[in-house]
Amino acid sequence: DNVPFSDTVNGKAQGIDADLARAIAEKLKVKLDLRVVDAGENVDGDLRLNLWKGDLAGSPLADLMLHVPTDRQLALRNDQVFFTAPYFEQEIAFAYHKGDLEGFDKLDDIGDKTVALEGTSAADLMLLTAQGGRFRGNLKHYKNFDEAAKAYLAGEAPILAGTRAAIEAALFAAKASRDDNPIATVPSSGLVKTHWEIGGAVKTDSRDLAYAVADAVAALNTDGRLKAICETYGVTYTAPKGY
Repeated sequence: DNVPFSDTVNGKAQGIDADLARAIAEKLKVKLDLRVVDAGENVDGDLRLNLWKGDLAGSPLADLMLHVPTDRQLALRNDQVFFTAPYFEQEIAFAYHKGDLEGFDKLDDIGDKTVALEGTSAADLMLLTAQGGRFRGNLKHYKNFDEAAKAYLAGEAPILAGTRAAIEAALFAAKASRDDNPIATVPSSGLVKTHWEIGGAVKTDSRDLAYAVADAVAALNTDGRLKAICETYGVTYTAPKGY
């Protein structure tokens, strides 16, 4: 349930991360055993359950986990794992119906308009806390981003908030015009990160694997395959800064 990065359709994993995992395995010349797992309460728990300790049911541990935020404090808290080089930059963004707004350069441009978004998401927390909670009354919450995107596309809200990748994928899947639905990013001085990088993680004693994965991803970036994977889902590949 993390479109466009990972989802299960007809029993098969698909998405940017699923395709990237297949490409990494191909580069490393190993057989892929791909598992799509549900996110827990926090990333620390996800790392514990899937990489180094496991669960009470004795599920096998993974050698590599993708879609892990690259964050110094997270790394310091989790010395049982080692983080690979990041492969994608995420950011909070907004899509809007061009006929309803003249432009979207700052949060103030929301005005009295309704914003569709997933509850308890990063975009939700950013808007709930921005400018002392000024925009709380503008927010229309949905249980997941897919429902928020469908409501926006149906005209139930003139603004859609989420990650840029999720918004681009939703517009692409619906064949919605990008000219009529511009995507904007706006500055925010709140406590919530509006940009973050995602990469992978391995057990701390598997650093040789982390370096090999980093080399594989770098090669996929150089030959354009990583960009092509993203474009399959209508997503603009955004490389991490300095990558």
